[in-house]
Amino acid sequence: MSKELIFLGIESSCDETAASIVKEDKKGNVTILSNIVSSQIEEHKPFGGVVPELAARSHVEKIDTIIKKAVQKSGVVLENITGVAATAGPGLLVCLMVGMSAGKTIATFLNKPFLAINHLEGHALTPRLVGKVKFPYLLLLISGGHSQFLEVQGVNKYKRLGTTIDDALGEAFDKTAKILGIDFPGGPQIEEYAKLGNKNGFVLPKPILNKSGCNLSFAGLKTAVLHASKKIKDKQDKYDLAASFQFTINEILRVKCKKAMELFLSTNKKNKKNYFVIAGGVASNKTIRSNLQQVCKDMGFENIFPPANLCTDNAAMIAWAGIERYKKNLIDDTTFSARPRWPLDEKAPFLKGAGVDHS
Repeated sequence: MSKELIFLGIESSCDETAASIVKEDKKGNVTILSNIVSSQIEEHKPFGGVVPELAARSHVEKIDTIIKKAVQKSGVVLENITGVAATAGPGLLVCLMVGMSAGKTIATFLNKPFLAINHLEGHALTPRLVGKVKFPYLLLLISGGHSQFLEVQGVNKYKRLGTTIDDALGEAFDKTAKILGIDFPGGPQIEEYAKLGNKNGFVLPKPILNKSGCNLSFAGLKTAVLHASKKIKDKQDKYDLAASFQFTINEILRVKCKKAMELFLSTNKKNKKNYFVIAGGVASNKTIRSNLQQVCKDMGFENIFPPANLCTDNAAMIAWAGIERYKKNLIDDTTFSARPRWPLDEKAPFLKGAGVDHS
């Protein structure tokens, strides 16, 4: 590569306002110069979930400050950036528009390239932000809004191998937490509850476990948790239900990941090394990590977990996706409109869980 690239990334697809400056030097070494994230958890807690209008208003109030902080912390003069990348979808339309407007304004004012980034591509390319991972690789993206297996063939080249046909895994975690009376966002707390419980305390279903290839389904499990919760008599029962739920999730993922890996291997026979990347907010769950590490060992894959702060929504991954796309000359016009629904694999058949928004 002949020149240094410095990108400003902006993320506002749901309830995080984020900005980041990422640099790739002439030798291809990548540095995250700043990565500022402002969460809105406290604002949405009373409602038990994200309220789009509240989220958008919060983005409007914070976006300028967050971008300024990211630029100041990076030590970069804004006029010297190469380009601006902003999340354009999928996500909540009113939220996406805030970050995109800011990005378009800065790009236009500085006369710099503007890149509209698919939030899912940000997650998909994160392993290349933190290490020298070569294409192709297998990705499991598990978050509050998405659960899918993707073959990452290259920048802008994705093949969906499987997806949730109903709810996202993160949503199943949050709804289970709500049923157990845990405050929003409750997903991470399930792991804490599960440590104190008996994983065999409740027998829960594993929907479409042995059919539909590596597609996933969590709606039936969520309903079963609701029915089981009616038998709860004390705190220990809550811990047992959390442990049983988490155990069931791990059993589902073990089977479905193996199927996805078999599919990936069948079309990538010449690979010297096979990588399995796990990204998205749910990837920070330690039991899921250790479960999938074992699956990788069994199947001969090298597992890659991006650092926890790059698994959840952040702008460093957006800036990096901007750099990757810029190098391929995939530059957008400032007339690009936000896309609440935006699957990475446009050719894949429509399924509710593929590339949907966070609502």
